[in-house]
Amino acid sequence: MGGVRAVARIRATADGRGGTALPVLESDGPLALRRTRGTGDEARVVLVGAMSGPLGGDRFAVEADVESGARLRVGSAAATIALPGQIKDAAHYDVRLDVADEGELHWLPEPLISARGSDLYVTTRADLAPGARLVLREEQVLGRVGEEPGRLTSRLVVRVDGRAVLDQELACGPGAPGGWDGPAVLAGHRAVGQLVIVRPEFADAPVTAQVLGEHATLVPLAGPAALVTAVAPDGLRLRRVLDEALTVPHLR
Repeated sequence: MGGVRAVARIRATADGRGGTALPVLESDGPLALRRTRGTGDEARVVLVGAMSGPLGGDRFAVEADVESGARLRVGSAAATIALPGQIKDAAHYDVRLDVADEGELHWLPEPLISARGSDLYVTTRADLAPGARLVLREEQVLGRVGEEPGRLTSRLVVRVDGRAVLDQELACGPGAPGGWDGPAVLAGHRAVGQLVIVRPEFADAPVTAQVLGEHATLVPLAGPAALVTAVAPDGLRLRRVLDEALTVPHLR
């Protein structure tokens, strides 16, 4: 079995002085974590890709654990590009997020770009306690400029108090089930993204389903959560749509 294996870990805790400490900040191989200047009681971490990838056969994972009273914001320095490699096996990128009661996590990476010839499985799992808060952004761009995409399979699972509020999978590119590029899914667009917002107050005052512009929707989930889904011709316009969604009343 070939390919690079790497697991990066973050653990955020309340520091007892009104801020957030990071007792665990472990980089591994191509996954380099850097703490940056936070604001207020929030700690900020940037994921820096130390090498190309993921390539065929690679298995990357990032784990973030936010304890009670901690606030953490995680971003990335640049887009992640899935590339073909000498090994023909699929690459895997797993994200595992755990947020305790009174913890808050903003997971806001840059887009994932599926380059021609690549084959990548992305799995994101978020487990939240009943009083936890989450803002999770996921953006995927199919192919670089003027390029056909590789195969990309993405699964997103969000659980609150052990109960799934979202469990969905999307497969795109060569070898994916037919219809992924049709009017019922991407409708010819090459960028797709979503926002998942989990807040305890949504349990009593759920968001109202609505259309956001031409190619985005906001829907309540079966729990204290909401989902924004959007498609766009490119990553720049996709980001603009998702940023605008966060200005909608009740999502601010």
